[in-house]
Amino acid sequence: MRVSPTTYGRQRAIVEEGHLLLVVHRPPKATDATREGVLYWRNPAGEWQASRGAPGQNGLKRLVLDYAALEASLTESYEKAADATTLFSLLDSVTPAARAAHNLHVALQAAREGIQNDLFLIELRDMASDVDRNFELLHDDVRHAIQYRSVREAEAQARLSQEAVRASHRLNILAALFLPLTAIGSVFGMNLVHGLNDQSPFLFWFVLACGIGLGAGMMAWVLAKPKDGLPPKPKA
Repeated sequence: MRVSPTTYGRQRAIVEEGHLLLVVHRPPKATDATREGVLYWRNPAGEWQASRGAPGQNGLKRLVLDYAALEASLTESYEKAADATTLFSLLDSVTPAARAAHNLHVALQAAREGIQNDLFLIELRDMASDVDRNFELLHDDVRHAIQYRSVREAEAQARLSQEAVRASHRLNILAALFLPLTAIGSVFGMNLVHGLNDQSPFLFWFVLACGIGLGAGMMAWVLAKPKDGLPPKPKA
């Protein structure tokens, strides 16, 4: 026996002495842990039968159309996807469906090669080929959309980080400029008897100039570029 009576195994076509046995799977969902298999048998007279109560020839065509309908539904969801989270969820559904559609196409191609001049198999093979190609394109579109959105969000995050660095840098400059003045003002604003308040107003301007000079020096130190620590290049 070449087919398991419980799981049926992978999708494939078995041809022996004019008999064709197709092992195919129903369209999967992202949450499906296993695949639901269906058997379709064609005798040398061209009569079809199917397992699990499904009609033969019409049931096989209906199966291919179900894959096409699933692809159309997922494509519509892709066109409506507004964020990366939705796209990741969509990719979870597209990936198994695309793989199953490809394997269905391969099985029908093998059946077409094993049974010559069967117009029904030729038609199904062509339909499955279109579905396989559409799933492949959809899968690539979803992956590219995820990559694009990820890169775009990373660039936006980088811009926000740069703006935060600039804002922090400006605050450092302001702090360096006014820190000496603030410190001097705090010292002279204490309620101590120091006698400086009886001195000439020139002393006030002198202290103010010193504070501004210290602030300018600290600002220059903040703005100074750090050394890279590399040794100097040798002269030619």
